[in-house]
Amino acid sequence: MYSDAVLLGMIDRLTETGKCYGMEINVDKTKVMSTKKKQASLIYIMIDQKQWENVEYLNYMGGLITNDARCTHEIKSRIAMAKAAFNKKTLFTIKFDLNLRKRKH
Repeated sequence: MYSDAVLLGMIDRLTETGKCYGMEINVDKTKVMSTKKKQASLIYIMIDQKQWENVEYLNYMGGLITNDARCTHEIKSRIAMAKAAFNKKTLFTIKFDLNLRKRKH
């Protein structure tokens, strides 16, 4: 794991390199999260007199990442998405023939 000082140094180098290419970090859209199995700590990062927001979880590429490094929220989220998708299906409506609805595979 990296210490806070090392992380701040990396972010400073990233900011300076970005400025060389005319790019900057959008502090309003940037979040920071510390992940530990026992207890996550807050990280204080300031760029241009603005502090990055600490979050407990974030959605990254469709997956839910939490600061406690557990997947219970991810599993619950995927079950909820599956239920919502299944409930949108119209498998058992009156549009189908009665014999087709009764037929077992």
